[in-house]
Amino acid sequence: MLSANQPVNENLPASGARHVAIIMDGNGRWAKRQGKIRAFGHKAGAKSVRRAVSFAANHGIDALTLYAFSSENWNRPAQEVSALMELFVWALDSEVKNLHRHNVRLRIIGDTSRFNTRLQERIHKAEALTSKNTGLTLNIAANYGGRWDIIQGVRRLAEQVQEGLLRPDQISEDLLSEQICMHELAPVDLVIRTGGEHRISNFLIWQIAYAELYFTDVLWPDFDEQDFEGALNAFANRERRFGGTVSGDNEA
Repeated sequence: MLSANQPVNENLPASGARHVAIIMDGNGRWAKRQGKIRAFGHKAGAKSVRRAVSFAANHGIDALTLYAFSSENWNRPAQEVSALMELFVWALDSEVKNLHRHNVRLRIIGDTSRFNTRLQERIHKAEALTSKNTGLTLNIAANYGGRWDIIQGVRRLAEQVQEGLLRPDQISEDLLSEQICMHELAPVDLVIRTGGEHRISNFLIWQIAYAELYFTDVLWPDFDEQDFEGALNAFANRERRFGGTVSGDNEA
């Protein structure tokens, strides 16, 4: 974010956040409070996804990345995992045309090879349909893990070394960054986690190295436009140092 004495970039949204990532936590607890099964909370959470996407698109945010299903979520009860997969299929079928009409580009990041053929086909069709859109980029992290992301990047570089295309001493931070998911997008500026927990849960480990973190007790199905705006306002009031010092302060 810009400090008070820096020139304003007119291409930035009002908050200064170009790329926002959200850990959507609290669906299960929300459902429990309603006396319902966890799948009920996930369905309610899908409505919050719709609100968040609309808000981001209308507030000049370039990219929104949502943590939908982590690589560790396979350890949940089979019934819940099955319900999540069906919800994913339903969301792709029901929402992708609307996203396309609003110029949103949809991308799924993560290891999709573990999904069934039906879901993989829907993912490919949805990404292809919206690939040329120039508005908000919506990244859905599905079967994603930050450690997996880094490892798959390292493997690609190792293959280049093995093929004689790259020397080990040529491997740099920039080269590895090019192999990590979303490397072509603006860096993540702000990470929002709902549900009251204060951890990143293996989400975008590489990409959020200098992102601002915002935690709220609001459960994801209750997260609305006002909550999103509150997170952006909090971000706008922070001074990002990127390892440096406060503006005008020469002390470490």
